[in-house]
Amino acid sequence: MAINYAERFERQIEQQFQRELTSVDLAANRRYNFIDAQTIKVPTVTLSGYKDHARDGSKNRGTVGNTFQAFTLTHDRDIEFFVDDMDVDETNQVLSAANITATFNQEQAIPELDVFRYSKLYAEFITNGGTVNTEVLTEANILSVFDKMMEDMDEAAVPQSGRMLKVTPKVYTTLKNAEKIQRVMDISKGANAINRNVRSLDEVTIVTVPSDRMKTLYDFADGFKPGTGAKQINMMLYHPTAILAPVKVADVYLWSKGETPDSAFGYLYQNRMYTDLFVIKAKKDAIAINVEASGTEG
Repeated sequence: MAINYAERFERQIEQQFQRELTSVDLAANRRYNFIDAQTIKVPTVTLSGYKDHARDGSKNRGTVGNTFQAFTLTHDRDIEFFVDDMDVDETNQVLSAANITATFNQEQAIPELDVFRYSKLYAEFITNGGTVNTEVLTEANILSVFDKMMEDMDEAAVPQSGRMLKVTPKVYTTLKNAEKIQRVMDISKGANAINRNVRSLDEVTIVTVPSDRMKTLYDFADGFKPGTGAKQINMMLYHPTAILAPVKVADVYLWSKGETPDSAFGYLYQNRMYTDLFVIKAKKDAIAINVEASGTEG
C-alpha cells in the first residue's frame, strides 16, 4: 500500500512552506465550505440598520439576508517520478521520499504556489473592476503612492490591522531609502548591531518577494515561466480577508517496489496539488497593486 508522505512528513512540509512560501498569509481566510469536489461557497450576510425607537412598547424588526457566492477551483497539478531501486541503494538513500519531497518543494512546488497566487490575485483584481497603479516607483514618490493606497483603503473601511505589503527586493531597497522616511537606529552595541531593515510601515507588515515570483501572467504548461507580455508586479497592498486561497488536495505518495506495475523495478513518487485563489468582489477595495506600465516578453 502506498504511504501518503504528505501526512507522514506533515510537520516538516508545513515548516518548509511556512519558511519559504511568501504567500502563506493569502490562505489565512478560511471562511468557506466545499459543496462538492471542486467548488466552494462563501456566505455573505446582510443586515438592516437601526430605526427610531418608539416608546409605546413596539419594536422595529430588521431584515436578514444570507447569500452564497460559488467559486470553482481550476489549478489542478500533479507530477510523478520513477526512482530505480538501484539508484536508491547506490546513492545511500539520497533519492528517498523525504529528499525528493524537500527538493521538489523548494525548487518547484513552493515557487509555483507563490507565482500562481500573486498572478491570480492580479487577474482577479482586474476582473472585479480594480484599477492598478502604474507609476514608476522612486525614492521621491514611493511613500506618496503607499499613502494613497492606504487612504483609499481607509475610505473603504478596510480594517487597518492585518494589512500586508508585498514588494520586490528592488522596491524594498527603494522603500528603505525613501525620502521623508523616519528610522530609529540603536548603535549602543556597536556598528555590528545596526539594523536597517524595514519590516513594517504604518503597522503594515512588509514581505519581500523575489521578482520572478511577482509577474502578472505565467505559463504553467511545464512547470512555470512568465507568460508572453507578462508585467512586473512591484507592490501589492491587501487585507487577507478579501482573498480566498483554498487548498483541496496536497498529497505526496510513494509506492514501494512491486506495489504497482509501474513500480516493478523501483519506487514511484507521486505529488498532487489542487488549489486556487479568488477575490471576494465586495471586498476588492481591500487590494491595491502597482505594476510596471509596459509588459515584457516571457
